[in-house]
Amino acid sequence: MNERSPLAKLDVSREPMARQVTRALRQAIVSMRIAPGEMLSEQDLAQRFGVSRSPVREALIKLSEAGLVRVLPQRGTQVVKISRAAVDDARFIRQAVECAVVREAALKATPVLLAELSASLTRQRRAQRATSSDGFMALDEEFHRLLAEAAGRPAAWRMIEDVKPQMDRVRYLDVKQATPRHTIVAQHALIVDAIKASDPVAAEKAMYQHLSEILRSLPELAAQHPDLFEFEQDAVAEALSA
Repeated sequence: MNERSPLAKLDVSREPMARQVTRALRQAIVSMRIAPGEMLSEQDLAQRFGVSRSPVREALIKLSEAGLVRVLPQRGTQVVKISRAAVDDARFIRQAVECAVVREAALKATPVLLAELSASLTRQRRAQRATSSDGFMALDEEFHRLLAEAAGRPAAWRMIEDVKPQMDRVRYLDVKQATPRHTIVAQHALIVDAIKASDPVAAEKAMYQHLSEILRSLPELAAQHPDLFEFEQDAVAEALSA
């Protein structure tokens, strides 16, 4: 674990500790502050968070269910390496859900939500040149959440949140090779334009193309960082040794 990138601090007044630990660990894994393949210690994590081992154990179970960590018998808990198959599955699910979302948004979006989407685009344009990727990623998430609200489908965003970490790790892996921010904002603008025009077909097409971008960078990233990716033969070998 990268000591120069500390884990998020917890706030005992806000929500159950296990939920906070889960979110903090999920973000650390997704943002690559905890590297694929790294071993995690319940005791070490409990000390770093300043909590007992119980919420840490519960958080690791949740992350295991999300496919981000795996428990290796008598060896500990390991951050799962990036699986190209898992990333593509996440992309497929997200594409299906969000294409349906923008179709409905094009038919249902209120003037208030259209204004919020436009304001979100303005914030994204201002953040294009920022050095930190975290801020821009947060704005990207805000935009997609607003689309679900515009469609009257907030549950759709909650579903997307469950699968998107597999895609997000690729996006964080190498921001220089990821889709340029100005391209992302331009794609978002096309989606908003289609929604404003009440054109569900154009909105769906723009979203499909937007979420297909990851297919362009994934093979190159896997070739350049083979130690961070899990290939099929690695997964089989791991299963046999467990």
